[in-house]
Amino acid sequence: MMQVDMHVHTRASHDCLSDPERVVAVAAQRGIDRICITDHNEIGAALELKAKHGARVIVGEEVKTAEGVDVIGLFMRERIPKGTPARDTCARIRAQGGIVYIPHPFARGKGGRGRLLPELEGAIDIIEGFNARLHEPVLNERAERYARNAGLPVGAGSDAHTLREIGRAYVRVPDFDDDPAAFLDAVRRGSTHGKASSRLVHLASTWAKLRGRSETERSG
Repeated sequence: MMQVDMHVHTRASHDCLSDPERVVAVAAQRGIDRICITDHNEIGAALELKAKHGARVIVGEEVKTAEGVDVIGLFMRERIPKGTPARDTCARIRAQGGIVYIPHPFARGKGGRGRLLPELEGAIDIIEGFNARLHEPVLNERAERYARNAGLPVGAGSDAHTLREIGRAYVRVPDFDDDPAAFLDAVRRGSTHGKASSRLVHLASTWAKLRGRSETERSG
C-alpha cells in the first residue's frame, strides 16, 4: 500500500512560502510515498519537481474558477488560467488527460458551499472527503457523504501551505502506475486518513500573502 497526500502547495502559490524541494523531502520523511503538488493557478513548480523526482510527484493545479470556487486538476500538462468557468475548467482538465478533483466542496467561499456540484455532475472524477485545513468536521463529513452517494472516489489531502502540515491527510491506496487511470482506480479502492491541522496555519498563509504583496510593491 502507498500513502498519497493529494493536496499540497509550494511557494509557487501566492499564500505559501514552502520551498518545493523541501516539500518533497519532508513528505518522504513522513512516509508519504507520493504527493500531488496543487499550487494556485500555477503548474511550473510542479512540472520541475516532476522532471526531477518522477513518480513521487503528481502535477496538479488548483484553479480559482470564474465562480470563485476551486477545482483541482491532477496529471496536468498545461496550465489553466485563473477565472476560467468551472465547467470549462473541468473540460480542459479532461482534454489533457487529467483527473478532475473537487477540493473542500462544502467550505465557504472557496468551496461555494457545494452550490456548483449539481452543475458539475458527470464532470467530476474525485471528491475531497477530508481536508486537514477544515476545522468544522461537518464540512468534511458532508463532502464524503456526497461522494459516496454519487458513487465517486473519495480523496484526502493536507492542503499544506507550510511544511509542518504535509502528510496531515492522505489516501492509503494500492500501488499504482504513474498514469491517471491507474491512480483513479487506486483511489477508488483506497481509504482516507487524516487529522485537522491547527487553526494557526492560516496565520502562515496570511503572512505569505502579505510578504508577497510587500515584495511586489518594492519591485514595482
